[in-house]
Amino acid sequence: MLAHQLSLALRPLGFSIPPQRGIQESPMRNTITALAVSLAAFCLAAPVCAQQVSPEVFTLDNGMKFLLLPRTDQPNAIAAGWVAKVGSVNERPGITGISHFFEHMMFKGTSTIGTANPTGDAAYRAQQSDLRLRMNTITWNEQYRRYFNGEINDPWSAENDTAELAALRAELKTAMDSQQGRLGADRVAELKKALTTATGEAAQKIEDELALLQAEQTRASTIVKDEFDKLYTAGGGSQMNAFTSNDLTFYFINVPSNKFELWAWMESDRLSDSVFREFFSERDVVHEERRLRTESTPTGIFQEQFEAMFYASSGYSWPVIGWTSDLNSYTMEEAMRYWNVYYRPNNLCGVVVGDFNPSEVKATIVRYFSRLSPGTQAVPPVVTLEVEQLAEMRMNAEGDCQPAVEVRYHTVPFMHKDSYALEVLASVLNGRTGRLYKSLIEGGEIASDASAAQDSRKYAGSFAFSAEIKGDAKPAQLEAAWYEELAKLQETAVPELELQKVKNQFAAASFRSLKSNFFLMVQLGYGEGLGAWEEINDGPQKIKAVTAADVQRVAKTYFNAQNRSVATYTRKAGAAPEAPEDPALAAMPAQAQAQMKALAQAIAKETDVAKLRLGITNYEAQADKIPAQMKPMADFLLSKMRARLAELEAASK
Repeated sequence: MLAHQLSLALRPLGFSIPPQRGIQESPMRNTITALAVSLAAFCLAAPVCAQQVSPEVFTLDNGMKFLLLPRTDQPNAIAAGWVAKVGSVNERPGITGISHFFEHMMFKGTSTIGTANPTGDAAYRAQQSDLRLRMNTITWNEQYRRYFNGEINDPWSAENDTAELAALRAELKTAMDSQQGRLGADRVAELKKALTTATGEAAQKIEDELALLQAEQTRASTIVKDEFDKLYTAGGGSQMNAFTSNDLTFYFINVPSNKFELWAWMESDRLSDSVFREFFSERDVVHEERRLRTESTPTGIFQEQFEAMFYASSGYSWPVIGWTSDLNSYTMEEAMRYWNVYYRPNNLCGVVVGDFNPSEVKATIVRYFSRLSPGTQAVPPVVTLEVEQLAEMRMNAEGDCQPAVEVRYHTVPFMHKDSYALEVLASVLNGRTGRLYKSLIEGGEIASDASAAQDSRKYAGSFAFSAEIKGDAKPAQLEAAWYEELAKLQETAVPELELQKVKNQFAAASFRSLKSNFFLMVQLGYGEGLGAWEEINDGPQKIKAVTAADVQRVAKTYFNAQNRSVATYTRKAGAAPEAPEDPALAAMPAQAQAQMKALAQAIAKETDVAKLRLGITNYEAQADKIPAQMKPMADFLLSKMRARLAELEAASK
């Protein structure tokens, strides 16, 4: 469960990570904030506590729902956010990844935020949209024909452009560079480099040309970079972030209580007036994100294909970030159609938790969010369900990775009555006192790590066992050991003492999560996005009610050969062995290790000193709120950020 929840939300801005199994991806805008989200989602997945959470619930005339929970534990602080009940499962072939792409677009501003020249900016967007539509028409017809005929190997590659397509591509680049103030960027870079060695009259000529080019860049540009972020920061906002999952998209921030109106204005403005600025250039950012997260990692592509194999018919078969050909194909018109269905008030829910006067906050919400136009189209239901699996499926993959195995079974969705017993079953297996550690790591010494996780999504679910090889053991040994452990669960009821220990662990984690406004806000919004915010209260009682017979029953019901898919990873012949691990990293679960490695690599490439300083500051502010089981991961990221910051500061001296 822990590794799965990390995969839900550990995505910093500019830091891309490989998808693990289950919920995937969005780029989170700050590492530590992302970690906090994962903690909150982890706690929601299986809460057990006696305390009841009772927000005020109301709905605006336009259909937008709000949950208000006043608390005075943290004075003058509010955690606020809103969830759109849309994720990759709502997409279709041709526009996969568009929910995640919207997340990028929502930080680009509105017709007034993010631009110094609204009229000129609108003209650039219209020009770019027209050019890209013309390019797509050529690609979908001529280039796809050439691809199907075997004339070219990639219809989207610029290397295979026709003369007409190449001309349109160049025109589009000029328009995007002009809008962003980057026209002549290569020449500017050349001049700056030449200026470092030039002297006298030659230096003056370079300076004159450079000044002219930079003045032209400023004149042509219509963008005020990161203005949305800057407005919040100036108002005392912190930890602004967002994530996209298979089932929902969530935007959130912490603001001072006296700046709640700023939040209401900013969020209602981008919900009523987002303009999708830098639409086409941002796709390049997403392509790079996909490359770093999936294509450049040892098992990223394999895991993506395993997911597609496992979910044969439902919308969970494609990755949250989307297929490459679909990323290339988005048009502004298609995006607006999607927006007009899923980002309307009737599909949104706002959540406000913290130190505030309920009547004042409610009046502010009514004043600002009532301006959102209600949707004219009903949100289409997700109709296609996952077909029953009738035979075991296998994927054998070779890569530059540690040998490993994953066995996954179809189970149940988020609100299903059996999901609670499956969560308990996973916890019986997990941890240093769990059965997998005792039998595979400590006892058999055939695994360096082993874990189990129930992944309950909105419309389907799965349960997975995964483990990494230790020493000379073989994947088949790990798989056989798993089946032995599974047989014990199916044949013998879990002892009451062992069952109660697991329930107590859930209770402790959930109780800690209620101490933070931020964690509560995320749990409420996440639960509402998956079906009902009330799960934060109802779930504890259902976990508490799970019996040993329930655990045994679900083990027998769902864990059979015809219902499973198996992925085996072996090291490719000639692949170099992995470098010795950082001791802190080696102590983490395998799936968490993969996430942390990728984040560490992204941090090592970061060049924004301010972003690193902010990440460190945010961690230090939240350190006492991070549960013990997550602290090693947070500390690991903190050490990497500090090291990278020191490296950049030393280089600037």
